[in-house]
Amino acid sequence: MAYREEADTLGTVKVPAEALWGAQTERSRHNFTTGPTMPMAVIRALLHLKRAAAIANRDLGSLREAKAQLIVQAIDQLLALPDEKLQANFPLRVYQTGSGTQTNMNVNEVIAHQATNLAPTSGILPNDDVNQSQSSNDTFPTAMAVTAYDAIHQLVPVVQRLIDELAQKQADYWRVVKIGRTHLQDATPLTFGQEVSGWVSMLTHDLQYIQSLMPTLLELPIGGTAVGTGLNAVPGFAVAVATQLQQAYGYPFTAKTNKFFGLAAHSGLTVVHGAVKTLAGDLLKIANDVRFLASGPRAGYGELNIPANEPGSSIMPGKVNPTQAEALTMAATRVMGNDVTISLAASQGNFEMNVYKPVIIATFLESTTLLTGTIQGFTDRLVHGLTVNQDRMRNLVDESLMTVTALSPHIGYHASAQIAQMAEQQNLTLRAAALQSGQVTAAQFDKWVDPLAMTNVDRPD
Repeated sequence: MAYREEADTLGTVKVPAEALWGAQTERSRHNFTTGPTMPMAVIRALLHLKRAAAIANRDLGSLREAKAQLIVQAIDQLLALPDEKLQANFPLRVYQTGSGTQTNMNVNEVIAHQATNLAPTSGILPNDDVNQSQSSNDTFPTAMAVTAYDAIHQLVPVVQRLIDELAQKQADYWRVVKIGRTHLQDATPLTFGQEVSGWVSMLTHDLQYIQSLMPTLLELPIGGTAVGTGLNAVPGFAVAVATQLQQAYGYPFTAKTNKFFGLAAHSGLTVVHGAVKTLAGDLLKIANDVRFLASGPRAGYGELNIPANEPGSSIMPGKVNPTQAEALTMAATRVMGNDVTISLAASQGNFEMNVYKPVIIATFLESTTLLTGTIQGFTDRLVHGLTVNQDRMRNLVDESLMTVTALSPHIGYHASAQIAQMAEQQNLTLRAAALQSGQVTAAQFDKWVDPLAMTNVDRPD
């Protein structure tokens, strides 16, 4: 392989001849070789940030027009590349310096080399020009906030689509009676629509929690530079960059935040991910409910029918498994584990800077990406095609002993319990046991034990 020599403050380094990066990237490439590469969403956010910085520095009289124009042109060319081609220029790992400095310099070096390719005599430098008015300590957390907000913005409509699909099932099956279950034991009847309405409400609340917390991610620490004081940043730089990023992303980013907070803490990402974790917990519950209610078809609950998307077994012909529910529940457990990682990493803001930044944003993005994809699959390939086995639901209600609860207001709790126990011990239907007890007439039983009426589905409140 052909090499060229690049220099930094530590000396010279051999860099692959065709690489756009420079010495600092090459050092990091060899010093940190473990783990995934930095997510491309973070790289793109840094590119947008560097573009905004060049324009801000130009407008504020700190960077010559020609250099600013070349930097913008180079970045536009890089942003136009698809991820797989762009990735080739950004080989650094998540597990590197905790400030993200090496990735920040990777971006600076690539932009500088791309600009130099456009104008070989321009003399554009990674630190002095591309990184002007900036420090890794404020650019990387700014990119974290931008990327996290965008990721959540993409997750929100996916959750809403699931809510909408479930709301349709709620309406379709509002009066379809089934047996309720508490403690995994038979309980009183409800309708499947009522059961689904609980799922809809859970997800609606989760979405509200996320949306109410999202604005904290709009606060950008750019302009804080090294420790939050703004040393070496031209006056007005932070506001100008935030304005440029507003235009680039269409989100209302603001530079109005405490810079010392922005460098030393990542409370916004932590609290938003906490809401994402809450969503994951509710998704785990819903997906588990669906797959258990669909268990069978002959030896399980068998109350729901799920779409057959692929063969379920390599040995058992005709088997259908709840694979979309399984994918979603696995993703949910990962998100829960990720929340521990983020919470612990965010607590490590020693003095003026948190040095767990790369793992915080990489883990945050893993959670949002996992949920966005698996919720889409669960919605489109399972919930949309979900139907009920109404005969099975009716049979289980008829066989249940807990409909005896409807007798309690009329003959008392103790007498009702005796009827249920007799039915269980003598293998009788509840109706037969009630009539045999002499406590209830046939007419009274049929009037009082009405499963649909027991659900209060028609009650106005």
